[in-house]
Amino acid sequence: MKFRPTLLPGVLVVEPDVHGDDRGFFLETYHRDKYREGGIDETFVQDNHSRSVAGTLRGLHAQRTRPQGKLVRAVRGRILDVAVDIRRGSPTFAHWYGEELSEDNHWQLWVPPGFAHGFVVLSDSAEVEYKCTDLYLPEDEITIRWDDPAIGVDWHLGETDPVLSKRDAEAPSLADWEDRLPVYPDAAAR
Repeated sequence: MKFRPTLLPGVLVVEPDVHGDDRGFFLETYHRDKYREGGIDETFVQDNHSRSVAGTLRGLHAQRTRPQGKLVRAVRGRILDVAVDIRRGSPTFAHWYGEELSEDNHWQLWVPPGFAHGFVVLSDSAEVEYKCTDLYLPEDEITIRWDDPAIGVDWHLGETDPVLSKRDAEAPSLADWEDRLPVYPDAAAR
């Protein structure tokens, strides 16, 4: 199992050992001790599963006062999974990192607390599962505009418009949230 660092400190790509033969495959999707050794020393309290059609973009989402870390994987199909640093004062504030996750590569993206998260479906459909380090609290959630030019995520959509929820389509920019976001040392110490 490999834990590959990214350009954003704390954001990791997990490349599990996949054991396959003519019957299929087997892999560990989580092992507390191995993940702790790899840099993900968290307690997970909620698992989520979504299914989305081609071009669906979910995000960018975060929680302000009770930030969630998310360990994300695509169990069917292919997605571009994105993390955005929203910790005020962080040297990488408003920077993003994206990784293609698929049922074929079995990779996971670790999105630490203090980062917004989103993904877009690149295949005909996709099923995504992710573990969370805190419970979902609707009143604490923020949604950041998917095409905020201050962030500049390349969603790999070309000229195609994404399929969005009403909430995601009407989301404000990161600048609209900035004065209400955690300051970097507080978010990093969590």
